[in-house]
Amino acid sequence: MTAAPIARLWAWSRPATQPDDPRRARVRGRAVRLLTRRMADRAGVRITLPDGSGMGPDCGDALHLLVHDERVFDRIGIDFKIGVGEGFVAGEWGPGPGTDLADLLTRFAANLGDLVPPVLTRFRRLVEPRQPERHRNDRAGARANISHHYDLSNDAFAVFLDETMTYSAAWFAPEDPAGPAGLATAQRRKVAGILDLANVGAGTELLEIGSGWGQLAIQAAERGALVHTITLSHEQQSLARERIAAAGFADVVDVELRDYRDIAGRYDAVVSVEMIEAVGYEFWPRYFRSLADAVRPDGQVAIQAITMAHSRMLDSRHAYGWIHKHVFPGGLIPSYAVIAHHASSAGLRVTARRSLRDDYARTLREWRKALLDNPGAVRAAGLDDRFLKVWEFYLAYSEAGFRSGHLDVLQLRLTPRTADG
Repeated sequence: MTAAPIARLWAWSRPATQPDDPRRARVRGRAVRLLTRRMADRAGVRITLPDGSGMGPDCGDALHLLVHDERVFDRIGIDFKIGVGEGFVAGEWGPGPGTDLADLLTRFAANLGDLVPPVLTRFRRLVEPRQPERHRNDRAGARANISHHYDLSNDAFAVFLDETMTYSAAWFAPEDPAGPAGLATAQRRKVAGILDLANVGAGTELLEIGSGWGQLAIQAAERGALVHTITLSHEQQSLARERIAAAGFADVVDVELRDYRDIAGRYDAVVSVEMIEAVGYEFWPRYFRSLADAVRPDGQVAIQAITMAHSRMLDSRHAYGWIHKHVFPGGLIPSYAVIAHHASSAGLRVTARRSLRDDYARTLREWRKALLDNPGAVRAAGLDDRFLKVWEFYLAYSEAGFRSGHLDVLQLRLTPRTADG
């Protein structure tokens, strides 16, 4: 079946007035089956159905996907962006023997432009749900969204993070070995890179927006800086304080529960690592004004931000997807263009830029391996097997985004205009 008939099936079954109509769900499932056959052929993926029949190439270099329950097609038909991940978590599909989940998702992501017929994209905004009002990142919503993700369990994060407890892209060197030791070295290098961009040294008064579990504050204090770091996560604040005290820097680092909109005072340097993704489209102008207002005229701001193409960001800025529902409510990845625009509007100029895209793909693979190698530790942290499936998909899906080029991650220096003329 060509793209046009698939589109007609999709349009007819659009659940605008009867979202629970089982007949429409079945028709959409039929459209998904037809689209899946097209996707398998174009992506070079062999898909095996429960009855043993297959779709796509049957050759040695094809990746392999197993459909365990054909109800996954109806699930995806109801909501593509959410249904794929929920189908995986439910055990309705998975990678075949010898195929890695991230490799499989990368193959589809890399061919996304050819997989979905353009005629179907016109229906996207009509059928996909919008982010719920409760996930809006005002002060109350931001606290709830951050708590949902970061107050999960410090012990659970410790299962897959390295000893630095750093939950953002590392910066690898060719000599870094695989495994936790190499990851820890790469994370310290990443933090050093951000601190270098902000010119943090002895006597620097530093503000960090988004404390994490305290690694950046510790490395800044090791350089002789005085650090004020803020977070909305009680769990992060508690462990960050413990780690900072254990490192001997409790007297020069203050870890405070505070919203970025409530910052007072000015600092020699301001840093923020992968915090902007939790701010939300509506509040990005306020975030950059907070950065600009907090830095002294002769200081520097350094941020690390995940980015996507500007057109894709505009298309998805109100959409509600699987990650919003199950992992990170209220999140939105910006584009570099929107960062530069809002920074400029706030009186900041991008004066240095570094990509860690490939490094993030490796970081995510290291995390996923550590998580899947230690299921007992996850259960000991009070979490169940469903958590493991959710996070396995989340980490593999994110890795595929970076490997395919749909996502990037940038370290940026933002200089006040008064400092550089």
